[in-house]
Amino acid sequence: VLTGSVEESVEAADASAVVLGTLRRDEDEQRRFTLALAEAFTAGLAVQWPVSGRVADVQDLPTYAFQRQRYWLDGSTAAASGDAADPEESRFWAAVDGADRGELADLLGVDDTSQLEGVIGLLGPWRRDSRERSEADAWHYRVDWKPVTEAQSVSLSGTWMLAVPDGDTAHPWAEAVESALSAAGAQVVRLTVEADCDRDLLARRIAEEVGTLDDAEPAGVLSLLALDETRRPDHRTLTAGPAGTLLLIQALGDAAVGAPLWCATRGAVQVPGAETPIRPEQAQVWGLGLVAGLEHSDRWGGLIDLPESVDPQTLRRLCGALVGKQDEDQLALRQSGVFARRLARVSRRRLHDRPEWQPRGTVLITGGTGAVGGRFARWLAANGAEHLVLTSRQGRSAPGARELESELTALGVRVTVEACDVADRDALAELVDRTAADGEPIRAVIHAAGTTDSAPLADTGLDLLAGLTSAKVRGACHLDDVFRDTDLDAFILFSSGAGIWGGGAQGAYAAANAYLDALAQHRRARGRTALSVAWGLWGGGGMADGEVGERILSRGVRVMNPDQAVAALAHATAADETTRIVADIDWEVFAPQFTAVRPSPLLSDIPEVGAVLEEAFGAAQGAAAGAAPSALLDGLTEADQYLVVLDLVRAQAAAALGHSTPDPVDPDRAFRELGFDSMMAVELRNRLNAVTGLRLPSTVV
Repeated sequence: VLTGSVEESVEAADASAVVLGTLRRDEDEQRRFTLALAEAFTAGLAVQWPVSGRVADVQDLPTYAFQRQRYWLDGSTAAASGDAADPEESRFWAAVDGADRGELADLLGVDDTSQLEGVIGLLGPWRRDSRERSEADAWHYRVDWKPVTEAQSVSLSGTWMLAVPDGDTAHPWAEAVESALSAAGAQVVRLTVEADCDRDLLARRIAEEVGTLDDAEPAGVLSLLALDETRRPDHRTLTAGPAGTLLLIQALGDAAVGAPLWCATRGAVQVPGAETPIRPEQAQVWGLGLVAGLEHSDRWGGLIDLPESVDPQTLRRLCGALVGKQDEDQLALRQSGVFARRLARVSRRRLHDRPEWQPRGTVLITGGTGAVGGRFARWLAANGAEHLVLTSRQGRSAPGARELESELTALGVRVTVEACDVADRDALAELVDRTAADGEPIRAVIHAAGTTDSAPLADTGLDLLAGLTSAKVRGACHLDDVFRDTDLDAFILFSSGAGIWGGGAQGAYAAANAYLDALAQHRRARGRTALSVAWGLWGGGGMADGEVGERILSRGVRVMNPDQAVAALAHATAADETTRIVADIDWEVFAPQFTAVRPSPLLSDIPEVGAVLEEAFGAAQGAAAGAAPSALLDGLTEADQYLVVLDLVRAQAAAALGHSTPDPVDPDRAFRELGFDSMMAVELRNRLNAVTGLRLPSTVV
């Protein structure tokens, strides 16, 4: 009776004190007393258990480091595995899985268990294959474009900064957009950006322009820099559009401009049935923008793709998109309407629209000596290819190249391992011509070359952007050019989920992969075969083994079994779509983290996402609607305010680290010791901005 009162009294003096009761109505006294001892023991009191007279049932702990959190699944094995609720059916499949002849004989009423050898031999492999196919089928996604309601009346206010490229590249659009913004009520300040601009100079010019405004800062920034597809004078492998967009994102941050940045492209994405010519170079800006929305959510507006020609209706729709009242931040404007980008599952009936690609003759694999390229080389060798040409920058000197060559040769195929940088068009063309001169022209191409270095956008220089995009972008461009007039059986580009939804510290990587998806659409529009597969996280080597892989894993993208991933490519070749996403995503983890600081309509058509987000954020949104964040500190003493803010920071730090509670975040340990990297620091800053209403710098952590 008194335990509750004692707790209230003691907690006022010592919050760490523990109060225990040894008696409770209707409970066994010996059990309750033993439980009280156990509670005391877990609170730190040394208990001499043998004296209690009870014999403990000792249970083995898991062999991994004990984290004091239950991870075992609740429910029956049958329910967890998706089997039918019928217990007899569950027993049957359990016996098949375990090759339990006695159990199976009992279920089937068979006396001679030897009769069951053939049954188990047939059903066991079939069931395993069926499960694997079912699991891999759930990895297939596609990008859809959903019509959205247009704003009937558009009114802009304040000052809008319009960033336009120098020269005549975007002249018609620049003039028309400036007039449209002004007609909608905005005061427009034009910022002309030269093709060879640098970050520091651009930041100073932005600061000077903002200093002349009547308002504290612009209401928004609209960039047309993506429309410039000329080469940068100082980086010939880069076009001015993505390079200038990266510098603009950085310079706006350097100049402390918090206004939302919108980036417009023309033909960077494909809307089925509402087409405009595809421009792969501009698609890189979409990759950069997807990452900017994650790393700089507080000052990001969105991406808008324009049609080929200027007309009044498109300009009105553009101004309506900038108002942004529906949280839509990935839009395509076409003659037939406004379309919003969505991620959608591929239904199983659409996995096999036509026969799968059957390899034959000579197949070229760029990046063929790497972990992923090597996997597909083995699959090609086992499925009809007669000659494999594997390229990489190091050729036979690459780690594991000689062993892979021997393994493939043993499978009965001819193997050529070449040191060829596909970013060098002349070297690539020479290799292709030499292969054809030997009487074995290349019949299919798989482009798996690329690098995976990472850095936040704020730390990504043009050298890094050029290096990360060279192999993927320039290599794919050269492959397309060299095989422009060749009737190939397959032209397959290995893209990444980073080009679909972005990824922290993956701005340059996302830009390169967005280019591959657009290039595949560009080839298909010209009547050539093309397929771009945006992969999730591969097991068995590659990105999954490094720091980037660990970060992706913590965000809910699971490692795919490499053998199942290889089989998934065969399914993808049977689809009519030009692009396909193949990824194993845990939406219960991915969706809350992806939308923690910014809503994402991109995910809204995934069935399980809605329920996950409602559960994760429903209570938090309800609380936020009741009072401003600053009210958390109203009426508190300075000491209590400190504790409230400390709890808030620990909770958000735990979320950024992937912990379910703040307990692992020790207030006396440095963030770096807790496992924070630069990308997690940016995420924590974004989370703190969202819950406090402050605008903290990216360096706050």
